[in-house]
Amino acid sequence: MGESAGNASLGKKAFKRSRSHFADRITADGRDGWPVEAGRYRLVVSRACPWASRALISRRLLGLEGALSLAVADPVQDDRSWRFTLDPDGRDPVLGIRFLGEAYDAREKDYPGGVSVPAVVDVPSGRLVTNDYQQITLDLATEWTALHREGAPDLYPERLRGEIDEVVADVYEDVNNGVYRAGFATGQEEYEEACAGVFRRLEQLAGRLADRRYLVGDTITEADIRLFTTLVRFDAVYHGHFKCNRWKLAENQVLWAYARDLYQTPGFGDTVDFDHIKRHYYQVHTGINPTAIVPLGPDLAGWLTPHHRERLGGRPFGEGTAPGPVPEDERVPAHGRP
Repeated sequence: MGESAGNASLGKKAFKRSRSHFADRITADGRDGWPVEAGRYRLVVSRACPWASRALISRRLLGLEGALSLAVADPVQDDRSWRFTLDPDGRDPVLGIRFLGEAYDAREKDYPGGVSVPAVVDVPSGRLVTNDYQQITLDLATEWTALHREGAPDLYPERLRGEIDEVVADVYEDVNNGVYRAGFATGQEEYEEACAGVFRRLEQLAGRLADRRYLVGDTITEADIRLFTTLVRFDAVYHGHFKCNRWKLAENQVLWAYARDLYQTPGFGDTVDFDHIKRHYYQVHTGINPTAIVPLGPDLAGWLTPHHRERLGGRPFGEGTAPGPVPEDERVPAHGRP
């Protein structure tokens, strides 16, 4: 299935996201055989994929652009999954491959699972290191600290980890993955249960965010990154394409302001490509949208309107500073932005 994370399965009825098969970790002490090292690894993403977008945002906020290079896959896959057709000659210029699946093959020939992003590839060997989307961002925040930029925020502060873990578990179950369970449901009851769960959790989160700027503590953390990547796709694809249409994000005063606040924060909106997002979902999921027609809306101008969330206090980067400008070769084209 051309599903955004790639590692999902659709049985007769229920949608089930499988666990990441390659769960090696890149750590400061190199205990899995993969030590943190500037220039050694390449992060492969699709800007369409919410799971990959977490890693894009973390990498920007932490200033790892110079240490961890970036490959961006075409948002529209073919039967070999993620491909590098955005690059000259259809090859990733660093890895020299046409398909991400080639790095999977280099790691494990005839691997039976899907080819998913985000993926981290060892450049010297061309082998996949990890596709563990849940762990990659946590390790960028905690294991790659020697390579963080000066002023990098602490996205996973030790004193708040218990609360962050609790919040992200609920967000994952009901929101991040809940929209997929609704969208890929093949039975009415299954769909209604998933859709109701999405909006029940969103309403709880709106209550939590009504008087606090961020989900946990008074700074941006991993929890905000994980919620944002679903919210930023909500009206563009999940509301219509995945039938999560009780209400639009733009109709919820608190969540819409919260999402705009993050979008306008350096490191968030400057990684988002709405063109990639829409073309991936509407053109790849042919079981849901057999015509592959990509809708014109929604109007993106609202993402740049004032959010007034600064009145709630909070310091986006804590004791740190905002990341610098987006590297020239990583800028989202104008047609993918408001």
